[in-house]
Amino acid sequence: MPTGKVFLVGAGPGDPGLLTLRARDVLREADILLYDALAADAIVALAPASCERIFVGKRGGGAAVPQEETENLMVLKARAGKCVVRLKGGDPFLFGRGGEEAQALHAAGIEFEVVPGISSAFAAPAYAGIPVTHRDHNTVLTIVSGHEDPAKDRSAIDWERLGDPHQTLIFLMAMSNLRDITQRLVRSGLPATQPAAVISGGTLPSQRTVTGTLASIADDAQREGLSAPAIVVIGTVVALREQIAWFEKSPLFGKRVLVTRPEIRQDEFARELLRAGAEPILAPTIAITPPDDPRAAEQSTHDAARYSWVVFTSVNGVRVFFDYLDARRDDARIFGKAKIAAIGLKTSQALLRRNVYADAIPHRYIAEDLADLLIASSREGDAMLIYRAAEARDVLPDRLNAAGRPATVVAAYKTVFTADPLFAERVERSDIVTFMSASTVNGFIRNLGGAEAARAACAKKIVACIGPVTAQAASDAGLPVHVVAQEYTAEGLIEALRAEAVTS
Repeated sequence: MPTGKVFLVGAGPGDPGLLTLRARDVLREADILLYDALAADAIVALAPASCERIFVGKRGGGAAVPQEETENLMVLKARAGKCVVRLKGGDPFLFGRGGEEAQALHAAGIEFEVVPGISSAFAAPAYAGIPVTHRDHNTVLTIVSGHEDPAKDRSAIDWERLGDPHQTLIFLMAMSNLRDITQRLVRSGLPATQPAAVISGGTLPSQRTVTGTLASIADDAQREGLSAPAIVVIGTVVALREQIAWFEKSPLFGKRVLVTRPEIRQDEFARELLRAGAEPILAPTIAITPPDDPRAAEQSTHDAARYSWVVFTSVNGVRVFFDYLDARRDDARIFGKAKIAAIGLKTSQALLRRNVYADAIPHRYIAEDLADLLIASSREGDAMLIYRAAEARDVLPDRLNAAGRPATVVAAYKTVFTADPLFAERVERSDIVTFMSASTVNGFIRNLGGAEAARAACAKKIVACIGPVTAQAASDAGLPVHVVAQEYTAEGLIEALRAEAVTS
């Protein structure tokens, strides 16, 4: 059996959006994933479902997996012919013991590759509005480990050299020794008034930043309850935070947003929330499943050219349609001369990814407006194939049939309600509840045991809906509706939430 390969991959500082493209590609090919506690769940999830995930870090103050055991696992799995990804927080070669792991792989004769990551030493200050270098403030940047190897009989840090006030000092893994570190720096010649900052949870919606002086920062951080993972920045550049802090000023920064849409559609919305500084809480209330009669859904893809129009009412419908085509090695030629309609921007974009341009997209992404546009764009007698969810409203086919455009409705998929024993706990943690369809409203109510419990759960929260149809479903159930997107997309909903946060 040929020997496999090990990839030492930096996961970055926490924000999944800061993962490198190379790291993403490697993760998608992993057979074995060895990861630590600093690797975000969204990054770990990039590994394929078939990948064996092995946690080799330390959680909740428990015992850490011994380094020798991690290195032995890498060698053992690679010798079994596997593609092994060792995923490490930040950069693997910056206080990440990646060098030691590379040496162990070299000694064992295992091929390896290093995929650098963005270090929290740079990213966390940037997200806190602190440039680690600035020509008006420093000419030297020093990155120091705040937690040396306990087996050493004396410190390897040159404390006297760190006493130069014309530099920026970055301490990683320093929270447990912060008071001792600041006192040693003062003894080394740094003024007690030197600006200092502690950044906890850097680049994440949970980020918290405390500033002070070298004399006060240990007490300041303790008073505010800051904890690891955190970095310490010492230098006059800390004062620039007042002018250029940006991440924590986002209207949605730190808001916890309940995402109730199906798991298959969560990633995109969650990424947009993270970019806005919010923390997504994933709590799907429905799932997408095959229809009761999948034969009809498949057969209609053979018959598409018989229709004047093929109408897609969701991204899911597009995905299912082309999955059937892919399975039999067909492509968009199956449409023949039929024109294509999409209910909205996301559906049209899903078609475009298949090199299919929608001929009709309504200004408002609702069935009523799509029906009006199709009637105006067609002739009496034009046959319409509507590829949709099994439980979708009948507004579209009813209007088309009434206007002499015979409509064939095909259930491409159906939505089913999901049950989550931790659902009430997730709702309780959230500040904002989002609904992306009437089905997610109904699933929310079912998970909480009825409309009365759902109303109570939403009493002190912001309820946001993707459009008027979803908002009506929420209102009919007695739920308060505070925000309705003007553009019926995930991005439109986030923009509406931003506007609500600014004005409230």
